Amino acid sequence: MIKKEFNAITAENIMKSMFVHPQKDKYDFTLADKFVAYGEKNKMFIHGHTLIWHSQLAPWMEKIKDSTEMKAFMKDHITTIVSKYKGRIGSWDVVNEALNEDGTLRKSVFLNTLGEQYLVDAFKLAAKADPKVDLYYNDYNIEEPAKRAGAIALIKKIKATGGKVDGVGIQGHWRLNSPSIEEIEKSILEYSALGIKVAFTELDITVLPNPWDLKGADVNQKFEGNPKMNPYPEKLPDSVQTQLAERYKSIFKLFLKHKDKISRVTFWGVHDGQSWLNDWPIKGRTNYPLPFDADLKHKKAYDNILRLKAKKE
Repeated sequence: MIKKEFNAITAENIMKSMFVHPQKDKYDFTLADKFVAYGEKNKMFIHGHTLIWHSQLAPWMEKIKDSTEMKAFMKDHITTIVSKYKGRIGSWDVVNEALNEDGTLRKSVFLNTLGEQYLVDAFKLAAKADPKVDLYYNDYNIEEPAKRAGAIALIKKIKATGGKVDGVGIQGHWRLNSPSIEEIEKSILEYSALGIKVAFTELDITVLPNPWDLKGADVNQKFEGNPKMNPYPEKLPDSVQTQLAERYKSIFKLFLKHKDKISRVTFWGVHDGQSWLNDWPIKGRTNYPLPFDADLKHKKAYDNILRLKAKKE
């Protein structure tokens, strides 16, 4: 199905640092090699995810306290991985999720040891290891005004100090009613105005209520195992299926309108059955966020997306 339906691939987990660099002097490329070979065999665009991220770090990385040690780690980590796949990987998420919701820099082991300079260093190191590969800053909610302003400032600063940034990755973990199409469009235009590519990198649409949607809820209530939080354990009602399909239609209509500015659209997961949203933010729920269901059958959402393409052509 992946071969038939998709022409670009991103590794969901296997290229993250805890898997690929489990110990200071040990790399493990077993799965990453298979992933890249699969993409090459099927003539797909291959995207690398991710080089510098505060989460899913190997435990030894979290213990780095000293700026000299952190610089050495970053140089070794980025140079080794990017050089290994030089000419085989089309683009990299160099830095992932470095911002807070208000657009300020997130406190992380990288910021604590190196300050803002770590962002510039990461992009410089990746560009040196493979001058031709496209380099992205990737984050979620950066279509929201405050965080978008922070991302724009961050990208400008990296570029002004000699870092190479080719694109921005808007993750696109969205909901049935938000963010608005207007805010998504504004983001495409504002990022594109920086002279960079815009990618939608982890697209999925939750159909379930989430804890922060409950206004005035008792903070002590248990969300796990609460039937209100898992309203569709067996199947998605037709009315919600239609709502999801309409939401995808409006999103892809916008993508087609700005296709000259958008480099790639990637879904986060292949089908509903293996979506990370079944376990986040509440474990053990049944979510239906993708165009393919758990039986690998395409949904109304898929039909809506393809109809738009046919109309365009």
